[in-house]
Amino acid sequence: HMKHKAGNLGVDLLLIDTGDLHDGNGLSDASTPNGAISNPIFENVDYDLLSIGNHELYVSEIAYETFNQFSKVYGDRYITSNVQIVNPATGQFEYIGSKYRYFTTNHGLRIMAFGVLFDFTGNSNVSRVIKTRDLVKESWFLDAVKYPRPIDLFVVIGHNPIRPSVSSSTFGTLYNTIRGLRPNIPIQTFGGHTHIRDFVVYDTISTGLESGRYCETLGWASMSGINSSTFRGNQKPRGVPNPSQKAIKVSNTTSTGATSNSTSRPSSLLYSRRYLDWNRLTFSYHAVGSQDHTFDYHSGQRVTNEVTQARKQLNLTALYGCAPETYCQSCKPFLADGNIFSLIQTALAATVINESRADTPRLIIVNTGHIRFDLVKGPFTFDDSFIVSPFDDAFQFIPDVPYHIASQVLGILNAGAFQKRSIDTEIRNLDTRDFNFNTPLIPIDACTAPDDQMKKDSGPRLHRRTEHLTRNPRHRRAPALNPGYVTTDDFGTNGDDTPHSAIPFYPQPNDLQANASFPASGLPETVDLVFLDFIGANYVIPALTKAGGNYTKKDISYYVDKEFTTNSYLPAYAKKYWQANVPSCPVGQGVGYGN
Repeated sequence: HMKHKAGNLGVDLLLIDTGDLHDGNGLSDASTPNGAISNPIFENVDYDLLSIGNHELYVSEIAYETFNQFSKVYGDRYITSNVQIVNPATGQFEYIGSKYRYFTTNHGLRIMAFGVLFDFTGNSNVSRVIKTRDLVKESWFLDAVKYPRPIDLFVVIGHNPIRPSVSSSTFGTLYNTIRGLRPNIPIQTFGGHTHIRDFVVYDTISTGLESGRYCETLGWASMSGINSSTFRGNQKPRGVPNPSQKAIKVSNTTSTGATSNSTSRPSSLLYSRRYLDWNRLTFSYHAVGSQDHTFDYHSGQRVTNEVTQARKQLNLTALYGCAPETYCQSCKPFLADGNIFSLIQTALAATVINESRADTPRLIIVNTGHIRFDLVKGPFTFDDSFIVSPFDDAFQFIPDVPYHIASQVLGILNAGAFQKRSIDTEIRNLDTRDFNFNTPLIPIDACTAPDDQMKKDSGPRLHRRTEHLTRNPRHRRAPALNPGYVTTDDFGTNGDDTPHSAIPFYPQPNDLQANASFPASGLPETVDLVFLDFIGANYVIPALTKAGGNYTKKDISYYVDKEFTTNSYLPAYAKKYWQANVPSCPVGQGVGYGN
């Protein structure tokens, strides 16, 4: 719909993906290998540019599927400027996708595109991630930046935080290199990895967009005024809001940190950005005229059928039990009622049991990062087990550790670095602005219609959405908003397409501990210290040493069968303790509503 609409308006529309198509949903994770069923479904989407994520690189089998199949579907549109893999046929490293893409849009805009993953180090040994500081020195990259054919716009995409002040971001290095060589050509970046909605102003002709996480957000950026001798499209299409904001930072957000070659000269470029909630109502709304049955295309219905059949094939709706309340990751204080880690603590104690040592007191330590999403009141299914806890971390232990030593480990771990997997340390250090938990655009208790300036900034579409609020002068109270994203970025606070009330955010620790089989009174002399293999050798052993213990990797063994993992214990708990109301589970409203 949107590409057809763009064609009618005489403008170019690019559809971009910035990686991570694995881990966190049964559709991808329940197959072997991970993504074997979901990737062919993704391949129906006609992307213009794509890049790779770190979750495509942890496991060699998945990396090779991406190399041999997924990247080939998209050809030069799949860009991995700094990611290579060993070709089994030659034994040599080669790029998984293309190094760059130079192309001309339907309306004549000439674009040079790169796709750059952050400096990821957790990949398997069949792949290689070239550090960005080395990438920008390579002759092919410099030659592409100085390409002999005309370039109207640089587009830099990547599974990479767009805000260069974030420690894992390498966009600052890319921006400075390109800007130093091509000072007058606009740069537009599209990033990811930090799971936030964000828009960054680098200079008066360069901005960046990051579009949230987990298919909760579709990011929209538009720009006009690009200087191009070959552009044959419409600079000011009628009947739709046009970009209206210059690339000037208007809010008190964190510095971009990318200013060494910044351009501050006046510019004719104008921008807009929106963050669209990912749902059918949003998409049909913006495909104007398609709110009814005409929204469905036969091709779309075919893909829907593929998804439905795949879910049946994988048995994703298999019901484990009825979650009695909603448990969130961060909307409640740690271990408070409704905080998911209070549930995790209980479930670990009840299910992680070595039957031969069941009566031996045990401390079970897990990293909070193994939980990836909230658990909502209602059916807890096979699919939900991957959404909440997708990783296969097994439980190891050291037997008979003196309690006075074992009891110090949790505090030492929580005082140390976050145990990294796919979300780097800085995510745990971002302030609440970055998690989009702020004052809502429209105060819930406001006794007036929505703010006129917000209507102005949001264009005619938002006018239509809010007209019903003012038709009856006796009812001018603003409606209660649904909980959700409330974003502040470099362009201000008017980016969220659908206004929400803010969801509270509370920081959570690195790790949590569950206790089981403790004596009725007093403390045990020794305990089985149980922990995940993900943190055992690299984190728990050093913590034990710091606590006064003398342990090595040789002292570690598996506490239960290694097939029983962090993806297993919640289903086991639900089967035993969440059988009330099965199969007709009462359903809650979701996070932010209470129960």
